[in-house]
Amino acid sequence: MSNGTLEVKAISGHRGGTPGGGEYDQPNGKKHTGATRDYDVCKLVDVTTCIGCKACEVACLEWNGYEFRETTFNNTYQTMPDTAWNFWNLIKFNEVETDHGLQWLMRKDQCMHCEEPGCLMACPADGAIVQYTNGIVDFNQANCIGCEYCVTGCPFNIPKFNAETKKVYKCTLCSDRVGAGLEPACIKSCPTGCLHFGSKEDMLDLANSRVTQIKRETSYKNAGIYDPAGVGGTHVIYVLHDKDKPEQYGDLPKDPTVPFFVKMWKGPLKWLGGMGMVLGIAALFGHYVRFGPKPLHGGDEGRGKAQ
Repeated sequence: MSNGTLEVKAISGHRGGTPGGGEYDQPNGKKHTGATRDYDVCKLVDVTTCIGCKACEVACLEWNGYEFRETTFNNTYQTMPDTAWNFWNLIKFNEVETDHGLQWLMRKDQCMHCEEPGCLMACPADGAIVQYTNGIVDFNQANCIGCEYCVTGCPFNIPKFNAETKKVYKCTLCSDRVGAGLEPACIKSCPTGCLHFGSKEDMLDLANSRVTQIKRETSYKNAGIYDPAGVGGTHVIYVLHDKDKPEQYGDLPKDPTVPFFVKMWKGPLKWLGGMGMVLGIAALFGHYVRFGPKPLHGGDEGRGKAQ
């Protein structure tokens, strides 16, 4: 497995192109560097084999240096209602009435690492969010300004705000481990083979093989892969019992897209605003050249002399 230097694909709030070689300039003048595998990486979550053991939750906390926090009981085995700024990985438990009777569906909830990340598109801070060429979308809290625009830009409700530090946090897909040629911590901890990690191509092949097996050997004839095209695909994909009803797996959106106002603000409106400002300055300059400065008349001139 390669552990070469990270190459940047996109940077939030950054003017101009993105330099290769894994480096980009931060506002503080320092260079940001990193490491990665030299192909599109992907995490495959096979919800049909998840047993809800929560080993991945523990591994995520331990690797990222967060303390175990108090859990919230809400008539379910789910650790807490939602992810948090210091709890990036959550197994969601859902009891659902289906054609197969009452089902207990479990899904690993974390950042999806979208190919077209709404968080990065919405972020105005230079270098606060970075997308690498391998697909990982990473947050750099040193450059975060706490505006929470990334929260509104994410269709999966992933970025979480810390009121004390005024920064936003989320899953990094263990970019530090991946850069060293290792799997993410959650992958290493899974005891059932529910989680897999590798290239996007290999994970799609594995997912398709699993879907074929499920349809052939079980009654789940509508099994399928969750890799939503609305965000350009994701670098975390799921194998679901029913691909047409992702909402029953803990509010997984059926057709997620970047919010329309974010696309407009960072696209046409941004260019129209820039053009409007340039045209306004040009109009003022043209008026000055054509008519010159406005002369003082009558009372204005008298008041000017009196002063």
